[in-house]
Amino acid sequence: MLAMALGASSLYAQQQQFTIEEATIGLSTNLAQDQLSQLNWIPNQSSLFYTVKTGVDEALITQAMPSLTTDTLIKLSAINQSLFNRSALRSFPELQWINADQLYFALENHYFKLSKQADHHWEATPWQILPEQATNATVEPSTGQFAYTVGNNLFLINAEGKEQQITHDSDAAIVNGQSVHRQEFGIDRGIFFSPKGNYLAFYRMDQRMVEDYPLINWDETPATVHFTKYPFAGRASHEVSLGVYNPKTTQTVFLQTGEPKDHYLTCVTWSPDEKSIYIALLNREQNHLWLNQYDASSGRFIKTLFEETDPKYVQPLHELHFLPGKNDEFIWWSQRDGFMHLYRYNTAGKLLNQVTKGDWLVNELVGENASKKLLYITSSKESPMEKHSYTVQWETGKLERLDQDPGTHQVAVNTAGDFMLDTWSNDSTPRSIDVFNTKKSWKKRLLTSKNPLATYQRPKIENVTLHADDGTPLYGKLIYPTAFDASKKYPVIVYLYNGPNVQLLANSFPSSGNLWYEYMAQRGYIVFTMDGRGSSNRGLKFEQATFRQLGTVEMNDQMQGVNYLKSLPFVDASRMGIHGWSFGGFMTTSFMLRKPAVFKVGVAGGPVMDWKMYEVMYTERYMDTPQENPIGYEDANLLTKTGNLKGNLLLIHGTSDSTVVWQHSIKFLKQAIKTKTQVDYFVYPGYEHNVRGYDRVHLMQKISDYFDHYLKPED
Repeated sequence: MLAMALGASSLYAQQQQFTIEEATIGLSTNLAQDQLSQLNWIPNQSSLFYTVKTGVDEALITQAMPSLTTDTLIKLSAINQSLFNRSALRSFPELQWINADQLYFALENHYFKLSKQADHHWEATPWQILPEQATNATVEPSTGQFAYTVGNNLFLINAEGKEQQITHDSDAAIVNGQSVHRQEFGIDRGIFFSPKGNYLAFYRMDQRMVEDYPLINWDETPATVHFTKYPFAGRASHEVSLGVYNPKTTQTVFLQTGEPKDHYLTCVTWSPDEKSIYIALLNREQNHLWLNQYDASSGRFIKTLFEETDPKYVQPLHELHFLPGKNDEFIWWSQRDGFMHLYRYNTAGKLLNQVTKGDWLVNELVGENASKKLLYITSSKESPMEKHSYTVQWETGKLERLDQDPGTHQVAVNTAGDFMLDTWSNDSTPRSIDVFNTKKSWKKRLLTSKNPLATYQRPKIENVTLHADDGTPLYGKLIYPTAFDASKKYPVIVYLYNGPNVQLLANSFPSSGNLWYEYMAQRGYIVFTMDGRGSSNRGLKFEQATFRQLGTVEMNDQMQGVNYLKSLPFVDASRMGIHGWSFGGFMTTSFMLRKPAVFKVGVAGGPVMDWKMYEVMYTERYMDTPQENPIGYEDANLLTKTGNLKGNLLLIHGTSDSTVVWQHSIKFLKQAIKTKTQVDYFVYPGYEHNVRGYDRVHLMQKISDYFDHYLKPED
C-alpha cells in the first residue's frame, strides 16, 4: 500500500501544471535555476568571487584555483553595521572591482568602497555621493573620478574630489554624455574615460533639427505632455560630435569628424597611450565606413586606416581591441567575408592577418593570454543553435575548442588567461558551472542546478529543420500538447519574431525556451516557433535576404513552417493562431493582412505598422529611405491593408512607447474604422515598448484568454 501511495504521489508531482504567473515570470522567481550570485574573477588573480547565504546573513566568498581554497572576505551584516548601523541591505548589491584589494557598489547616488586592510580584513566605507539628479554615472576606478549627467549636461568629480561642469548647453535639445544614434551600432554609453583616467571623451548630440514627438503622461489630471526627439526614416536626423575634456586644464576640444553632420560616430576607442581616439565613421546610407584616427589633444584628423563598403549595409558593433602590450596592434570585427570575424591590424592601417574565418561567426571576445598570443572567443562554429568557447592564436589563426558539452556556454576568463569559468546548459541539462585551466588538464564542477521543472507536466519538444525557397536551412521547434493523442487534431499557436539582431532558438534550458509555450501546451495547443531569414547568428547573406522588403521574405520562410504544420495529421489547419511582439508584432499583423487566409487569430504587441514612422538608424539600414525605396515601404505598409483582415486580431500597445510610437496602432485603428474592419485593442497605460515586471502576468493572461476564446482546444 505504501509503495502504491508513493508511486501515486510521484505521478501526481509530475503532472503539476504551470500557473500563468509561473509561465510568465517563473524562470526568474520560484522556478529559477540554481546560481552562484555575482560569480566572476578577481582582477589579476586566479580566484573567483561570489556571494552565498549563510543562515540569515550573506557573505562574499573567494575561491582560489586550482586549490579550491575558500575564504570569506566580508559579511553583509558587517557592511550594514559599519555603514548604516542597521540592516539596511538585505542582499549584496552589484559589486565592481577596482583592483584585487578594492571593490565598490552603488545605492542610488551613494557610492561605497570595500577595501582590504593591512591586517587582511575588509572594511566598508563611504566613497562618494553624486547629486540626486545624476544619471549615466560612470566611474573611473583607478583615479576615483566620477562622470555623470544632470539634465542634458555633463559633470565630473575629479581625482581631487572637486566637481567640474564640462558642458553648459542651455538648450535641452543638445545632449551630452549620453548614448546616441538610438543605441544602434553597439552603442550603450556616452562617456569614455581614457585608459589611465587622464582625459574624458563624450558624445554630444544636437537634436534641434529633429522633430518633437509627444508622449502623454496619463497619471496626472489633466494629462501632461513630454516631448521627445524622434528621427523618422527619411527625415531629419540628429548630429553627433565627440568632445575630449582635460580635467587638469578644464578645456574641451571636439574631434574634427567633418560633414555631412548626420553621419554616425561608432566604435569609439582610446589608444592605450591616450594620444589618439579611433572612430568608425559610418555614412547615413550605412554602406560606407571609414576607420579614422584623431589627435586627442587637438581634435585634429590624423588619417583613415581603412574603409569598408557593402552594397546593402555595413553594421559596426564593436570597439577596437588593442592587443596586450601593443600600442600599435588591434583586433577589428567585420562581416566583410559574410560572417562576423576578427582581423588583426596595425595602427598604420595595414591588415596583418584575418584571425578567424569560416562559415560561422564570432559571438564574443572574452579574454586573452598575452604570453601565448591567444584570444578567447565564443562562436557558432559547431551550430547556430549552440555557443562554445575557443582559443585562437592571433597570428596564425589556430583554433581550439575548450568546452566539451553540447549547449550554450557563457564564459569568463581570468586576467592571465589560464583559467576559464564556464556557465552552460542545454535542452535537457539545467545550469551547470565548471571551472578549468585553459590547458584542459584540470576541471572542477562548481554547481549543478537541480531541475526546477522536474515536478511539472512537460511537453514533448521536437527540433525541426525546414528549408527556405532557396534551400537555406531554417531551424524551428515543435511543442506538442502535454496530453498528446495522435488521433486528435489540435489548434496551433505560431510564435515569431524573425527580425534583425534577434535569435529565438538555442540549445539551452529549458528546451522550449519559454514557459508560456509549455503553459499553452498544457492547455491543449501545439506551439511552433522558427527563426527565418533576417534573424541573427547565421551570417550576412541570411540576414540581408530581407533588405528593402521587410516582411516579405520573412513571411515566405514562416510559410514553410505553416505548410509543415498543415502536413501533420494531428494539426487542425482551421484553428491556427499567431503571436509576436515588436518586429514580431509587425510580422503577426502582416500575416493577418497580407496572407489573411492562413491564421484565424493573431495577437500583435507593439507592432510597426508603417516603416516611414520608425526611426532613421534601424529602418534606413534595412529599407533605405522612403524616397529611395517607395515600393518596399508600400508593400510593408499595413495601414493600407486593414480591409484585408478576415480573422480575429488583438493589438496591444504601451501608451508611452518611444520605440514603436503609439501612433502606429492608433493610425491603424483609424484605417480599420474607415474600412469597416473590426479589430480588438488593449493598451497598457504608462508602459513603454514592452510590459515588464509583475504586470506582464496580466499581459500574458490576456493573450492566453484571447487564443482560448477563438481557438479553444476540444476537451
